[in-house]
Amino acid sequence: MGTTSLAKKAFHTIREDGIGGCVKKTNGYIKKQIKKRRRVEKIYKDVLFISGCNENLPHPWRYRVKHQREQLEAMNYTTDEVYFPELELDAIRYYRSFVFFRCPETEAIKEFVALAKCLNKIVVYDIDDLVVDTKYTDQIKYVASLPVEEKQAYDANVMSMQSMLKSCDYATTTTNCLKNELENYCPKVYINRNVASEEMILLSEQALKNKPDNKKVVKMGYFSGSITHNADVELLLPVIITIMNDYENVELYLMGEVDLPDELKVFEARVKKLPFSDWRKLPEIIAEMDINLAPLENTIFNEAKSENKWMEAALVKTVTVASDVGAFHDCVEDEITGILCKDAKEWEDALRKVIEDSEYRKKIVENAYLKCKENYTTFRTGLRLAKLYEEEKSTNYVFVLPGLEISGGIKVALRHAAMLQKKGNEVSIFTLDSNEKWCEFEDCRFPVINLEDTTIAGKIDHMIATMWTTVKVVEEYPYAVNKYYLVQNYEAGFYKETDSLRIQANQSYRPSTDVKFITISKWCQKWLEEEFGQTSVYAPNGLEIERFPEHKRTLNGKIRILVEGDCAVDYKNVDESFEIIDRLDQEKYEVWYMSYNAEPKDKYRVDKFFNRVPYEKVPEIYAQCDILIKTSLLESFSYPPLEMMATGGYVLAVPNGGNVEYLKDNENCLLYKAGDISQACEKIENLIASEELQQKLYLNGLKTAKERAWENVTDEILEMYGAN
Repeated sequence: MGTTSLAKKAFHTIREDGIGGCVKKTNGYIKKQIKKRRRVEKIYKDVLFISGCNENLPHPWRYRVKHQREQLEAMNYTTDEVYFPELELDAIRYYRSFVFFRCPETEAIKEFVALAKCLNKIVVYDIDDLVVDTKYTDQIKYVASLPVEEKQAYDANVMSMQSMLKSCDYATTTTNCLKNELENYCPKVYINRNVASEEMILLSEQALKNKPDNKKVVKMGYFSGSITHNADVELLLPVIITIMNDYENVELYLMGEVDLPDELKVFEARVKKLPFSDWRKLPEIIAEMDINLAPLENTIFNEAKSENKWMEAALVKTVTVASDVGAFHDCVEDEITGILCKDAKEWEDALRKVIEDSEYRKKIVENAYLKCKENYTTFRTGLRLAKLYEEEKSTNYVFVLPGLEISGGIKVALRHAAMLQKKGNEVSIFTLDSNEKWCEFEDCRFPVINLEDTTIAGKIDHMIATMWTTVKVVEEYPYAVNKYYLVQNYEAGFYKETDSLRIQANQSYRPSTDVKFITISKWCQKWLEEEFGQTSVYAPNGLEIERFPEHKRTLNGKIRILVEGDCAVDYKNVDESFEIIDRLDQEKYEVWYMSYNAEPKDKYRVDKFFNRVPYEKVPEIYAQCDILIKTSLLESFSYPPLEMMATGGYVLAVPNGGNVEYLKDNENCLLYKAGDISQACEKIENLIASEELQQKLYLNGLKTAKERAWENVTDEILEMYGAN
């Protein structure tokens, strides 16, 4: 049987209380969903990185997207990335957290962030430079010299990133200086320093094996990331000229987008200009150097820069001589893992010493190499980033539903989901089969994931099975921390003894893994303990009392009786309701019948029939009727009597496990023994004849309904899920 026909067969069995919904999805079908034997197109993951940089600016993207992804994946997080113009709103359904790296605030991104916040998903801004305010970028000589139109476009992009930063829940960055400055725009900023990837380590180790022994020459290298670094070379230029004059065995290599100063052209034979190279070639090139030059002007913009140059050189055992500025000051131990210089004299002294003393160089690079291998690799540093995500993420709840066709049981699950979302939790809906992308429930919106075409690979804090067909999904998913089974009825009782699904439904109450049982019915709580040895947590069902405006019935003239229930379902016992009606005076009573699925039988006396009434229209029907007859034999929690009482109407019912916790005979309703038609008719006639009884049932019925208002039971429900 195909999944579509399975779904149709399942939905056909949905009952007004929803618990029997989708019971025809067999265990074999569920296992197929878990194992994903079918082609899977989508994956639900933990984190999506949205990059504001592409191949035109690969260096920042590599360190802040690729490497941070590698850190998280080393800690068993699942991640993806996308270039910001390609971000689709639908992606918000498939990830728990979103990291925007150097992204401007476009209209599409604003919409994305707004929706993410409505869903209580976490939005992070990651930035590795002080490009969030023109007061910083105006200090860059190259930027300040741009043509007017280019400068205006650059500035607009900078301020757009500032706006984006302000809209996020928190920020991550690379250095202490950046953290301090970014806190002026975002109250929570965390440092996750740049580190080397596994591929960088591999390439560095290969370069080390081929590292030349420069016995006759000493090679100094300056490796530029962008044209903005020209000023840094100019800072060191007088010292370099002195060194080149004094040491004929010294060669200078300038790599990347940096201009060759005219003053150095006199040393043309010993000065090499190297083109900007792919980063994969960089370890081999740096390994050829003896000295890595890292001069920086002492500006706030440069103080914010990371220690990447030192790290990359340390991994291939090349000594770094750097300005004592920013991250170099914070991370490099002077004359232990590198050499720090405050002024031209210190630069000159440091360069002379490393040129003349190869053993001095060797001692420093060995220390630096060990420090980097221990503290500057994605593999060794993932825990701190993973802990940050764990501490800052929203708690998420996933409700696994058979489908989204609204019924009583589905409504209860969605009501619980709404409470959790309003409490600040992230809530998603997983379905066994649904084409819907979103579930709108009153004033809440939930992303919907179809398990038929999606693999689940993200961490889940709380995963809730809602009906027996969904239990295997929860039971077998390894990355759910807390697992629940929301039991709303004894679903095995929906099947005849010869039906194989009866056994499978029964098995759901004895799962093979640790699953916490929760329920909305004391009756369910009782049989779970007595028949299955399962201790469960109970929280009462509630009512949207505001949807049921009340008025007192006078019971004069023709009295309108409402019968509710699916006559095709045996335990609904609808035939008995019409047997009672057949005994009543036809001239005195008008009969309305409301059923979600089945049409009325030919033998029924029905004046008006309501089929598949929209959820929001049901109160109108209750309000127009005087007496509800509800004869179900089996219910987990029976809403119709409670809803009828909320409108001020009267109820005649058969007591069952789903209504006895709130229905009291001759107090707020009339109860009769199932099958005793004469008793039922007598109760109705007594009600018509006694205004005193009418008043009593009316007042107590309203009181019972109001006590069950959702706001009165919300705390108990949240506590049931560990969210209060």
